[in-house]
Parts: sequence; structure tokens; C-alpha cells
Amino acid sequence: MDYLNNLDINTLKVIMIIVIVALIILVVVAIIKDILNRRPHPMDELEGLEFEYYCADLLKNNGFIDVEVTKASGDFGADILAEKDGITYAFQCKCYDKPIGVHAIEEIYAGRDFYDRMVGVVMTNQYFTDPAVKMAEKFNILLWDRGYIDEMEKD
Repeated sequence: MDYLNNLDINTLKVIMIIVIVALIILVVVAIIKDILNRRPHPMDELEGLEFEYYCADLLKNNGFIDVEVTKASGDFGADILAEKDGITYAFQCKCYDKPIGVHAIEEIYAGRDFYDRMVGVVMTNQYFTDPAVKMAEKFNILLWDRGYIDEMEKD
């Protein structure tokens, strides 16, 4: 504490100003990031089938092969079938304006088994409800939410 006694009041004022400016900068950066994250993403404007093709392209761009969009109706719970590193996947795609519930998990659970795939995934432009997360854990279904898709787009 003796070093504080040796500092003059002007030095303390300068240190305080630097700390305050640094805090203001951190708050402004956080606010800007929050605003940017709230902007609508182009994928939010897609219709169901358009979103499925958007997801299929995203999968191809991330190393998936044999990417196939299933027929629009009667798809038995899977919108896309694909493979990566010898692992077969079935995907259910949901482009909604609210959190995704358990129904999507039920669909891909059935679709994964119907198409004899190793892994079932629900891809969405949103996030998942707590019951959906719990069901996915129980049924071993992967949940790829908005944040996950954003990361896939960066790769």
C-alpha cells in the first residue's frame, strides 16, 4: 500500500479515466455484437423446402457427401440424408420463428431408423425448448441450432 501513497492524485485520475474508458469500450462492443446477432439472417426468410436445400448446401460445404434431399412429403421424418467420414446421417430441418419442440425430435428419431442411418440430427435457424433437449439426449439425437449453423457457415 505504500506505493499508493507515492502516487500523486493526477496519476490516480489518469488510471481511473483509462479504466472507465476501457469499460465503456467493452460495453459498446457487447451492445454492437448483440445488435448484430438480432438482425434477421437470410436463412430466416426461407420457406421449408428452400431451407432444406440451404441446409443440404451447407452440409456439402462442410465435407458431407452423398447429400440427398428427400421428397417434400412422405419423407418418413428425414429431410436430408448424407454421409461424412463413413458415418451416415438423417437430418430434419426446421425453419421457424420460435423455439423447436419435441415433435422435431420424434420425427428424426423415426427418420433415422426408417432410413437405417447411424445419426439423427435436427437443424434449425432457432433454438430448442428444454423438453426437446431432454428428449434428444434420451434418443441420442444431435441438435444443431442457430449458433451451430452460424459456425458451419464460417468454415
